[in-house]
Amino acid sequence: MRLSVIVPCYNEVSTIAQLIEAVRASPYPDKELIVVDDGSTDGTRECLAGEAGRRVDRLILHPRNRGKGAALRSGIGAATGDVVVVQDADLEYDPNEYGRLVAPIVEGRADVVYGSRFMGAEPHRVLYFWHRMGNGFLTLLSNMFTTLNLTDMETGYKAFRREVIQSIEIEEDRFGFEPEITAKVAKRKLRIYEVGISYYGRTYAEGKKIDYKDGLRALDCILMSNRAR
Repeated sequence: MRLSVIVPCYNEVSTIAQLIEAVRASPYPDKELIVVDDGSTDGTRECLAGEAGRRVDRLILHPRNRGKGAALRSGIGAATGDVVVVQDADLEYDPNEYGRLVAPIVEGRADVVYGSRFMGAEPHRVLYFWHRMGNGFLTLLSNMFTTLNLTDMETGYKAFRREVIQSIEIEEDRFGFEPEITAKVAKRKLRIYEVGISYYGRTYAEGKKIDYKDGLRALDCILMSNRAR
């Protein structure tokens, strides 16, 4: 199966070239790389105009910052592979694990796979207590509405059969993509799997962007997305 790797990026000049190299060097051979620059202003766009961008199969440029959900909407719409993988540009998730992430889909057992940071024996950087508590609360609340038993609804490492994800309308522009897509795949009663992944989290000094405001928006998205179920 061919992968479409979608990389939404915003102000990731310190990591984008390394991330592109890591995706290209990853052991899953048959893949296309789609990068969506979401209005970067820190030099990311200039980096993508150079050598790094020449290793990208398709580069989509948003004229202004619209948010992760909007970037994913653009990238998913351009995908042509059998399986779509969401890959953040910040190197928190390892491209070497594509094979593990997509295995349940390749084997015909799943339509959607979530890479969980909270299961398995892979390495995880130890960082913020309250982030972990907030993630756990949002996952629990999402599970209560969807009746799923996910351990990591907020993970940024997800894989979908292309025809599945392209048939779902993504309405959230920012970080509400995660609870929105979870509610919508649950509503369709798709086959969802989780696999344990490694996680190399960043500090705010290293460029981490998500904060408590995004957590509040995620909470709102859980309530809104599941109200329509």
